Amino acid sequence: MLFEIDGLPVYFPYDRIYPEQYAYMCSLKQTLDAQGHGVLEMPSGTGKTVSLLSLIVSYQQFYPEKRKLIYCSRTVPEIEKALAELKRLIEYRKSCGLKESILGLGLTSRRNLCLHPSVSKEKKGKVVDARCRNLTAPWVREAAQAGQDVETCSFYEGLESADLREEVADSIYTLDDIKEIGRSKNMCPYYMARRMIGYANVVIYSYHYMLDPKIADLISKEMSKDSIVVFDEAHNIDNVCIEALSLDIMRPTLESSSKSIAHLSERIEVMKQQGSEKLKDEYEKLVQGLQDTLQARDDDLIMANPALPEDLLREAVPGNIRKAEHFVAFLKRFNEYLKTRLRVLNVTAETPSSFLRHLKEITYIEKKPLQFCAERLSCLVRTLELNNVDELQSLQKVAALATLVATYDKGFMLVLEPYETENATVPNPILRFACLDASIAIKPVFERYSSVIITSGTLSPLDMYPKILDFKATVQESYPMTLTRNCFLPMVITRGSDQVAISSKFEVRNDPAVVRNFGNILIEFGKIVPDGIVAFFPSYLYMESIIAMWHEMGILTVAWKSKLIFVETPDAAETSIALDNYRRACENGRGAILLAVARGKVSEGIDFDHHYGRAVVMFGIPYQYTESRILKARLEFLRDEHRVRENDFLTFDALRHAAQCLGRVLRGKTDYGLMVFADRRYARQDKRSKLPKWINQYITDTSVNLSTDMGIAIAKKFLRSMAQPLETQAQLGVSLWTLEDVLARQRAQKEKQERAAQGGVHQQHYQQYGAADAHKLAHDRATGAVYMDVN
Repeated sequence: MLFEIDGLPVYFPYDRIYPEQYAYMCSLKQTLDAQGHGVLEMPSGTGKTVSLLSLIVSYQQFYPEKRKLIYCSRTVPEIEKALAELKRLIEYRKSCGLKESILGLGLTSRRNLCLHPSVSKEKKGKVVDARCRNLTAPWVREAAQAGQDVETCSFYEGLESADLREEVADSIYTLDDIKEIGRSKNMCPYYMARRMIGYANVVIYSYHYMLDPKIADLISKEMSKDSIVVFDEAHNIDNVCIEALSLDIMRPTLESSSKSIAHLSERIEVMKQQGSEKLKDEYEKLVQGLQDTLQARDDDLIMANPALPEDLLREAVPGNIRKAEHFVAFLKRFNEYLKTRLRVLNVTAETPSSFLRHLKEITYIEKKPLQFCAERLSCLVRTLELNNVDELQSLQKVAALATLVATYDKGFMLVLEPYETENATVPNPILRFACLDASIAIKPVFERYSSVIITSGTLSPLDMYPKILDFKATVQESYPMTLTRNCFLPMVITRGSDQVAISSKFEVRNDPAVVRNFGNILIEFGKIVPDGIVAFFPSYLYMESIIAMWHEMGILTVAWKSKLIFVETPDAAETSIALDNYRRACENGRGAILLAVARGKVSEGIDFDHHYGRAVVMFGIPYQYTESRILKARLEFLRDEHRVRENDFLTFDALRHAAQCLGRVLRGKTDYGLMVFADRRYARQDKRSKLPKWINQYITDTSVNLSTDMGIAIAKKFLRSMAQPLETQAQLGVSLWTLEDVLARQRAQKEKQERAAQGGVHQQHYQQYGAADAHKLAHDRATGAVYMDVN
């Protein structure tokens, strides 16, 4: 399909388009034209990815600036899905006769792209990274070239001797395509993708390559400033920003750091005895500043610096850590200080400046050398030509803490806790360096790039994101869902059939009557809903207690008669097995119930389309654990800095996760399912108003205050109506548009704008000449009479 939006020809790779997709593309065009930032909420399952790619690629190719598209997503399956859509789009553009050269590719971790026979078998990403470095480090390759018997990577060597622009033609490469090219041409796929993103037109990769300062400085620093950056599935983007600048230190971390420090000392002594000039050369470079040393770590993500401002890079490294042995002694002192701080009996919280004051009083360590700690360690590891850097991860963490605590003051908090979790009984002290301000990590992105788009299916209320991320949105839009038939039914069950109110509120959450009513909801829906049901709980702890009580009450035994029951656990491998068996049970007709947790793996990025999810039940409201010191500190920060009230943020956070869970049920307009809100608090308008527009528009007054038996009666009627065949012809012109519908819509919009313009002229003359003359003027102009203003 080819149509125009404000003079821009848009190639859309399907014969029909949803009205939401057209409206979404119009808002995208408006944002790009203004070179501003946008927050766009699009209903689940309505083709957000293909709409976004179609509009932006058309925009890229139509205007001579050819702005690069950087598309950020959360998971590898989402990256692969976006690449597949991009490939289909470019093939369609070529089939329309367009002769254009477009290079698009995805980038993911070494673990997903490695071809080395032994390294690629490793399960852990950090081990793959470290082993890769052992084979590709400059000193390893120099030793191999000098004839020494050391192992190198043939794929990396093949890449070094190749000309990528000659070897790899412009096209769209999925992750599998990149691996296939690597195999056929004997080139490392990971480093090939890293080097190609600089001149690619479209780059699709993980959030962390853009938001984590350690990685973004190396991967994304070459990107053009007029690039268009898109964060897809961005409802949790504030948490990604916070995690990028937060870290935890425990006793085992410090013990491992002590061993690494001793190893560094031994290596320095060995190098001195060998009379190596490398330590002296390093000292001279550090006097000049860190700018030169950064060029040496271009490929070294493992020892990257967490956050060093640009002006510091031009400064000389402080004298007391320039010499290698002095720096190691400095690290040892800092490490020992952290050990003393972990001897805590009570929870304590302090600001970075308070921590630095105490550190200076006890150890005489100044703030300035701490800032350079992470980068200085990285330089030292390269100078000492150390392999097996995975063994230095604990020390790197300590150095990262030193750099962060000395670089940032506002928006951070240090919390010392004697117990690792709130339910632990055995002391296991932990030092948490917590970022409270999500805007710190994303601020360079908004400042550097002209257009940043934040988009997802669950962003309501839209004005919260510009507040907590501290940016100004040019366009903020939430789109309703146009349906020929209401293919999803949201309902709020506030009480059981015995009229006892249900809620996950702390005071009543373990009340036997409430737990029994939750169980009855599961049993009754299990009897009438075909195939799969997914039930979400606010937390693992609450889910475990409910399941235990259900078992004692005999509720699980009754539920098993209708469907098999599977449970999500914190262990990823166990959850994958449970998911596979759940899908098998849905496919063979036995039917299944999956008990899962909001904020868990199942609630994010796993689709329960069609028979895999005919109903999703949300037991309670998934509020965060409000006694957490870090959460309390973040709420205070949001209140003081961004004027966001504590209750507003907590409700916003809980309901975006509830909406994310319930949105799993619907993955397209041909799909159907039930959304069951099982908590009396959902009946309140202040809660429902924070749900996405496309869910809210289908919550009717008759479905917001139901008992279990009323809910079952409505659900039966809904499921019977959904069992009737859906005629595609019935959707045309309403929930599905042809090219004629798009053109008719554009004509209607144009007429509306013209009427509005005429109305504006009429109003102007009304004020200037009075009512009678204004009407006469309008009549004369409509009939083509000549009229001259004499004033």
